[in-house]
Amino acid sequence: MNNYLNIDHVSITFPTDNGPLNVLKDVDLKVNQGEFISLIGHSGCGKSTVLNIVAGLLNATEGGVILEEKEVTEPGPDRAVVFQNHSLMPWLTVYDNVRLAVDQVFKKKKSKEERHRWTLHNLELVHMSHALDRKPGEISGGMKQRVGIARALAMEPKVLLMDEPFGALDSLTRTHMQDSLMEIQGRLNNTVIMITHDVDEAVLLSDRIIMMTNGPSATIGEVLDIDLPKPRNRLALAENPTYNHYRAEVVRFLHDRHHQPEYEEAEAVEPAENSENVVEALPLAASDSSRRGLKTVTPMPSTDRHSSDDKHLLTEEAS
Repeated sequence: MNNYLNIDHVSITFPTDNGPLNVLKDVDLKVNQGEFISLIGHSGCGKSTVLNIVAGLLNATEGGVILEEKEVTEPGPDRAVVFQNHSLMPWLTVYDNVRLAVDQVFKKKKSKEERHRWTLHNLELVHMSHALDRKPGEISGGMKQRVGIARALAMEPKVLLMDEPFGALDSLTRTHMQDSLMEIQGRLNNTVIMITHDVDEAVLLSDRIIMMTNGPSATIGEVLDIDLPKPRNRLALAENPTYNHYRAEVVRFLHDRHHQPEYEEAEAVEPAENSENVVEALPLAASDSSRRGLKTVTPMPSTDRHSSDDKHLLTEEAS
């Protein structure tokens, strides 16, 4: 079905002590059922605000969101959110964390036995059947994110919203989680909107990449269609000229936005936040830098005016 999800000319303005602050301006995007969309852009460009509006956590000042011809005005189980922080209940087991969501959504629709089997099914999807009785403090960060994804999938959402779900993970675990997400999305044909700062992640997973302009008054700058067959193999794509072309297009857009005059002025006012504006472009295969705990970022072409400022784009300490 075309236009399954319609983000229709959305703008949002927040009141501040210094007057109204327009965060998003005329964001217009139509998403097809089963499509995987990535939102990418510099920090402060409103990516999370877009996601929160789709989730029903925020209401747009202008425009709105239509999902299957119904306006989104509040949160609901048809839109599940996976955050960078797994947000699991620390006192509950892996099984109970997922079962809690299943009971909330399906208590009147499924029997107790059906809810039990559905909980196990979704934990099996993310390869967590071996840890049903463990609590979050007893499993790794990657395993916690798997449980968070299982909990979201168990709600049978029409749209899966992911806000940098792998951003806090080490590069090897992130690679495994990306592969798992590709497998699950390919099997279930979920509609997914994911925020990422990782260029390679966006190209690898997406059907389309939505590149946001800098805020305030951020909007969609460019839309890049990723015409690569699925399922995708990261090692095969490493030398694929089409893949590398897409990657270069995203890096070019982000580099150009980084050097907008108004963006440089903002950096001069808040130099401590420079590190947040670096966009990751991790290689598909683990590199020596990643094994040393560094995130490798593609060097950007520079001019004399910016050559000293661009040095921080080469490497960034892993958090």
